[in-house]
Amino acid sequence: MRIADLNWRDVEEAAALDPRCILPIGSTEQHAQLSLCVDMILADKVSNDAAGPLNIPVFPVMPYGLAPYFNAYPGTICLRVETLMAVMRDVIASVRRAGFRQILIVNGHGGNNPVAALAQELMGDYADTSIKFHNWWNAPKTWAKIQETDSSGSHANWMENFPWTRLAHAPAPTGEKPSIDMALMRAATPTQVREILEDGSFGGLWQRPDAEMQAIWETGVAETRAALEGPWGSTRNG
Repeated sequence: MRIADLNWRDVEEAAALDPRCILPIGSTEQHAQLSLCVDMILADKVSNDAAGPLNIPVFPVMPYGLAPYFNAYPGTICLRVETLMAVMRDVIASVRRAGFRQILIVNGHGGNNPVAALAQELMGDYADTSIKFHNWWNAPKTWAKIQETDSSGSHANWMENFPWTRLAHAPAPTGEKPSIDMALMRAATPTQVREILEDGSFGGLWQRPDAEMQAIWETGVAETRAALEGPWGSTRNG
């Protein structure tokens, strides 16, 4: 259930009934012809699709993350590492104050992986709280399904092209883009990255059949729900 559909009394009641909640985090960054908000759209939707049948609260998705390599693309928002860590530290402290002790961070952007280390750090501070960091697209079963479908799955190509991340005015190009030189891109400045990537895709097909994407999505939702269902670490008082 979305926090946007609840009031504070509802949240108090939910936390008293069930210690679990989800914090989705994403990014606002270039995704070729797809929405700039792909990562936050996917993190939000997979969280709500997974949590809905369990009546577990899903907090509003964090829309900004770490994307310095895309800074030359207009519309990209990039936080400093210390900013993201500070925001996530405060958000986790807030949901814990509300009574939640089993917190699933559902991440939609690979650049946000430092948050996983923060989660481990905070569990050293909060002896009564278990925090899990879940890269939904890179979890074992979901990633295996992606690889089974097409091993070229990557940033801004078919792998992120779902009906809910497309823009009606910007259809996907036909055909396939040659793979880019990842080693060169990692050593490049943001301006050079834009020159290397051009449209922004890392290469491969821009779009695959919707039936294939739905099968991947269902795997991702099921695996996210499984992460919610456990196992969880000790949440003893203290």
